Amino acid sequence: MNLNVGIIGAGALGTALSQLISENVNELTLFLRNKELCDDINNLKYNTEYYPNTKLNENIKATTDLDDLSKCDIIFLAIPSSAFRTTLDDLKGIVKKNVILVTTAKGIEYPSLKTMGNLIEEYFDDNYVAMSGPNFASEIMLNFPTFTNIASKNPENSKKVKSVLSTRQFKVKIIDDVIGIEFCGILKNINAIANGICEGMKINENARFGILTHGFKDTIEIVKSVGGSSKTVQEYCGFGDLMLTSMSTESRNHTLGVLYGQKLIIDEHDSGVVFEGKNSIKAIKDICDNNNVHSEIVDFVYNVIIKDMIPNKAFNQLWEKIE
Repeated sequence: MNLNVGIIGAGALGTALSQLISENVNELTLFLRNKELCDDINNLKYNTEYYPNTKLNENIKATTDLDDLSKCDIIFLAIPSSAFRTTLDDLKGIVKKNVILVTTAKGIEYPSLKTMGNLIEEYFDDNYVAMSGPNFASEIMLNFPTFTNIASKNPENSKKVKSVLSTRQFKVKIIDDVIGIEFCGILKNINAIANGICEGMKINENARFGILTHGFKDTIEIVKSVGGSSKTVQEYCGFGDLMLTSMSTESRNHTLGVLYGQKLIIDEHDSGVVFEGKNSIKAIKDICDNNNVHSEIVDFVYNVIIKDMIPNKAFNQLWEKIE
């Protein structure tokens, strides 16, 4: 395939996507800021920080120079939401005018309440592609069977992105709901935290799965309130990702909830997921209030994570209100 593809971010997901996409293109450019890790990838063909036991394909070329992305037709942004704005600002003036930007981040800027797609619109245009699904990076890296959704206002952009992502093991379904796909990615983290808090408190499974069901219903209402489709919540990016992230021990947000449920002290300076999670919770609480949507699950997580309410007290309040 003659499309030039770049990926920004050599973390777990960025590296896994590099390995995946490199099967479909002649050369893939992987940008990262760590010079030592960049040298390891180029010279040893291993990401020694994230996948020290998995050799990378030879056509993956790492770089610390953003200018090396100037000829890319498609660029995947595999970075935390907290780094999005500065990265887009750095990219402005470097990339091609018609470059297709793909966001994989499942976060929201606070207090602007802008999704990552909204930020791309600020710096470029609204023809970006959003990617989301039950996609643990470690399983993508191992070439395990995986589903994902992508969406764009420009159908041709979705088709091009699908062409570089699709393999026998990695199935890509295009949908047309950009708003829904982004908000599903944000809301599944809140449900994962809620389920984790309950698990940390050793709440019985009958109650936990009832709360998870209620969280799914709340997700539908919130997605509809911001202009998304309820059908999107039934997709891989919705139900699939919500269930995976809420129930798997590999989920960082689920683990975050478990720690809060156990009343353990978390070092926020060393945990990016705490920062990301708190921003998402505050943003979604504001969005619910602004759109007159009442979500008991959002309130529960907000009370525990933001207001530092004792988990037992927050759960009792949730249990009194929920039906």
